[in-house]
Amino acid sequence: MKFVNRKDELESLYRFYKGEGFQFIPVYGRRRIGKTRLIQEFIKDKPVIYFLADSVAENEQLRNLGREVGIFFNDPFLAETGFKDWYQFFDYLKRHCKKRMLLVIDEFPYLVNSNKAISTIFQKGIDQYLKDTKIFLILMGSSIGMMEKEVLFYKAPLYGRRSGTLELREMGFASLKEFFPNKVTDELISIYGVTGAIPAYLEKLNPGKDIFRNVEELILDRGTFLYNEVEYLLREELREPRNYFVILRSIAQGKRKLSEIINDTGFEKSLLSRYLEILQSLRFIEKEVPVTEKYPEKSKLGLYKFHDRFFEFWFKYVFPNRGRLEIGKANEVLRMIKETFKQHLSFVFEDVCKEHCVELLRDGKIRFTSIGRWWHKNEEIDIVALNEENREIYFGEAKWSKKPVGLDIMEHLKKKATLVQWNTGKRKEYYMLFSRSGFTESLQERAIKEGVLLISL
Repeated sequence: MKFVNRKDELESLYRFYKGEGFQFIPVYGRRRIGKTRLIQEFIKDKPVIYFLADSVAENEQLRNLGREVGIFFNDPFLAETGFKDWYQFFDYLKRHCKKRMLLVIDEFPYLVNSNKAISTIFQKGIDQYLKDTKIFLILMGSSIGMMEKEVLFYKAPLYGRRSGTLELREMGFASLKEFFPNKVTDELISIYGVTGAIPAYLEKLNPGKDIFRNVEELILDRGTFLYNEVEYLLREELREPRNYFVILRSIAQGKRKLSEIINDTGFEKSLLSRYLEILQSLRFIEKEVPVTEKYPEKSKLGLYKFHDRFFEFWFKYVFPNRGRLEIGKANEVLRMIKETFKQHLSFVFEDVCKEHCVELLRDGKIRFTSIGRWWHKNEEIDIVALNEENREIYFGEAKWSKKPVGLDIMEHLKKKATLVQWNTGKRKEYYMLFSRSGFTESLQERAIKEGVLLISL
């Protein structure tokens, strides 16, 4: 698969690799995000021991690890016998590693499963054997919860031994152009609304077929990898996946306030809040508050939404229709998807436009320190960006329509802007309009006169 759009992450790894002495970097992120592919790109042409842990007993892990180390150091006896314990492994590295080399242990949580004390053992291994070597240690993990508990949290045994941390997150919408160079933006947004920018999902798509044919063949078919993907991920991460299914289904059906989710699921507030916190930590959902809130963590206006695009699509269209899909009625489900897909993409388009604002920020075309949505009672604005330093505020609307955006949209946006309580009377206001299908001539003329930023696909 083509390596796409991880320049910042690679540069971070190279920077640590060029550092002096022992270095230790945990690399983590949800499954399918591209961690192994990133490391494969990074370790090219470097001396490296790469070990992929598995769900086997500890003695088997040590035997397999010994084989990899023995091959690297041209030690046939070690390759045949393996290590008898972890401290023999650390001592061997200390005695044989005389120059910069990489030690990559992929799926570190499997080692934790085989020995609950493994993090403490690695802590001692670093302190007593590795800290004076030139080894660059990378521990990788897909189980975010376990990586945080064993490596990243303050009380984790390995917390103070890190040189840095690399969390691999989903790529942005712009990366899809590299995956599908022949697709127009309209088509890319449709893809983004189904799979997000998860590399393992994107590589499954057939670029010669439209999004609905891909959905039918890759997601609605009971025998496919993506049909059961969400269940697999939740069962890997969570001890009570059934309860999380109920909560995620509720959010997918439009229950976004805490009170709405409580009424829909029947969970007590304290229990539900804990479940929601866990889902946020796993990057499956996020809590959104109006961008103008002074203390967002205390805001009572929070709304829950999906952070993971594929989870959103699956819980909106696959999960509630499993009964139909199990008896072969994929055509019925596909028809339902087509009927509401435009509305689904309208929300996706808002996020794509927010991403584009970040690109405008990087290019110096606009200036802001925070960006998000704003809402109050029955009014909302798709995009509001604040520049706290200069009291500048940008108001934006995103329209996923086949009709060109006209003056009425701009006038309505200006009217809503007067309701936003932020540096009222002291601020400088700017306006942005995003459109799938362009803008009317009258709006374009007004935009030139008033400095309104118009952005079309």
